[in-house]
Amino acid sequence: MGFKASGNERNDGASASLDSASGTRKACRAGLPRNLRDMDGMAGDALSDLLKKVRLTGATFFDIKAQDPWAVCSPAPSSILPKILPGADHLISYHVVTAGRCFARIVGKEAITVEAGEVVVFTHSDPHIMSSNPELAADPPTADVLEIASASQMPFHINYVSDGSISARLVCGYLACDAQPFNPLLDALPPVIKAGDVKGDAGWLGQFIRLAVSEVAEKRAGSETVLTKLSELMFVDVLRRYVEALPPQHTGWLAGLRDPHLCKALALIHDRPEHNWTVEALAKEAALSRTVLAERFTRLVGMPPVHYLAKWRMQIASELLSTGNSNVANIAAEIGYESEAAFSRAFKKMIGVPPSAWRLGVRAAPGFGGGEASETEGGPADPQREAIPGKV
Repeated sequence: MGFKASGNERNDGASASLDSASGTRKACRAGLPRNLRDMDGMAGDALSDLLKKVRLTGATFFDIKAQDPWAVCSPAPSSILPKILPGADHLISYHVVTAGRCFARIVGKEAITVEAGEVVVFTHSDPHIMSSNPELAADPPTADVLEIASASQMPFHINYVSDGSISARLVCGYLACDAQPFNPLLDALPPVIKAGDVKGDAGWLGQFIRLAVSEVAEKRAGSETVLTKLSELMFVDVLRRYVEALPPQHTGWLAGLRDPHLCKALALIHDRPEHNWTVEALAKEAALSRTVLAERFTRLVGMPPVHYLAKWRMQIASELLSTGNSNVANIAAEIGYESEAAFSRAFKKMIGVPPSAWRLGVRAAPGFGGGEASETEGGPADPQREAIPGKV
């Protein structure tokens, strides 16, 4: 099995298989699926831009040696996020099986088998269990265990073996990121993704897994930093495989990346968010008619280019407010607004709180959907309009 996605998605169902030699090595030039290699890295840039703006940050927490019967439950995201990326609001968990086999399941859902050389990723922060038997239950680790683990050199070693006979070994880690205000990747992913190859030849993913095993075993200087970066690289390679395996009828942000015309439009928006783009200008750059671009973008990405640009601008603004020292006026100018007041109105309408409150860590109430930007506040509601304004 080269690739498998499990669970209900926002879009049309996701279960796919991919040959273990999926062409990942050949596509590594720009970090792209095979059908995107000739787009000068455009889609790779769009994905990289998104991962940077949502502050994707990895950490390897546990090295688990287990003997049957055994079961471990995931910790609550709220107990892990502050240790990886303070202020982040979303946790992705991954488990690399380096020896033996085990079962992985979201609590209350069907289990899947994971064998040595494979990685399973839980993308939606769902509570889940790794075990030797799909019927076994477990409690989350206590706060004391997590404190001891986070205070130690990562990964923290957990030994469930009494007589030296190991039935499974796992390297477990997490990726923290921002889900608010705009992270189209999370909605495009199924709750569970499994990737890799039990034969040990899974392209770059297989190399990452072997490097992770080596770093855990040898405990060399700087291994914690290396493992952090490896976790991020493994996740990106899992995303590549997922995109490659998408059926032709699939929709969503990742499907937009797979379309060579849309990925160019997305990359332009990401690269120059301050530009006063028009649908016509984007269409010309993407080598499509204005009507075709508007229709295809809305159908695949899930919103018109107008709204995507407005939301992307606000994601950039929120990241700058959270991590930088720029004042609101400078941030407004950086994303294409000439008026601080217009930017503040648009930010509050779309995000639910004013920029000053966001900077202080205040977030909108759960369930706040955010308003779409109006014509004078970041983007018209009509996807066929020429202008995608922001300069007011």
